[in-house]
Amino acid sequence: MIVHQLSPRDARRIAVRAQLLDRRRPAALLDVVRHLTLLQVDLTAAVAPSVDLVAWSRLGSPYAPAELATALEDRTLIELRGMIRPGEDLALYRAEMAAWSTRAGQRGWRESQRDWVRANDACRRDILDRLDADGPLPLSALPDTCQVRWGSTGWNDDRNVSMLLDFMVLRGEVAIAGRDGRERLWDLATRVYPDEVVPEDKALRIRNERRLRALGIARTQGPECPVEPSDVGDVGEPAVVEGVRGVWRVDPAQLGQPFAGRAALLSPFDRLVYDRKRTLELFEFDYALEMYKPAAKRRWGFYALPILYGDRLVGKLDATADRKARVLRVDAIHQDVPFTKPTTAAVTGEIKDLASWLDLDLDLPA
Repeated sequence: MIVHQLSPRDARRIAVRAQLLDRRRPAALLDVVRHLTLLQVDLTAAVAPSVDLVAWSRLGSPYAPAELATALEDRTLIELRGMIRPGEDLALYRAEMAAWSTRAGQRGWRESQRDWVRANDACRRDILDRLDADGPLPLSALPDTCQVRWGSTGWNDDRNVSMLLDFMVLRGEVAIAGRDGRERLWDLATRVYPDEVVPEDKALRIRNERRLRALGIARTQGPECPVEPSDVGDVGEPAVVEGVRGVWRVDPAQLGQPFAGRAALLSPFDRLVYDRKRTLELFEFDYALEMYKPAAKRRWGFYALPILYGDRLVGKLDATADRKARVLRVDAIHQDVPFTKPTTAAVTGEIKDLASWLDLDLDLPA
């Protein structure tokens, strides 16, 4: 098989176009999620929840968050493992769920998770019984009868029922049936999931193929990720990128396609920038989400939005939606490279559009 020779610009344009961030905007929310395969759930609303920012970055101001709520209610879209996914994709995860508690050869941390679930089997059964009788229910309505507490060095310490529910999702036993405001409602998976199951090997390949289509270019192997991998196995075709070490996999449908770029403001959880190593390799863009850092140690802001212009990531927008004052307050526009007049005009236009979409006045620095 031919190994495709790509320039960095080729690789960037493949990645941008695959993420639906070129000038051709998709038509509808479902089109976006089906192509991207997922929207990552993060309810931090310093500007807007990430799922809504990702949708707005593709669809523009015609997108209304109510569309997402409706799609989740009618289960056209579902919430699974902290991601919004197309409802029909659930069949690609059912076989993996069924094998979660018995799979051999797992890494130590996965084995310890299974041991913890086994140690709290009585609590797991109590939760299932309560959901069977009264579900859907919020977390607060579910009993904590765990015999072994969940311990961590982070914010999950002692969140027994929350962690157990996450593992019960991986086992295919419970599912998110909806939300009451920001609170998730839990129910038995048998009442939420369809019956279709795709065999695990076939499902894994389909998921890799869809992930490559959404990313355009990706590594064959990457660090193990407990939710959504950033690598794609052997799907697609091999490629090398000038000046970047190693071999990539590229979606052949993206090769040789025309490119017309635009400006876009991205969520920190946007898949174009989520793999920080890939972002640095292909875009030479240094970025980190800094909301967990002390204010004095932040370089770009609490929830800085990466700025895309054409096929380059050119800066970060430090902005906050002050909903009480009804203002989108822009504290800084960090330029990784000096903006040209067209760049400035396009980025300013996107910031104004963001404020309009949020129904807020705009406070730009002088």
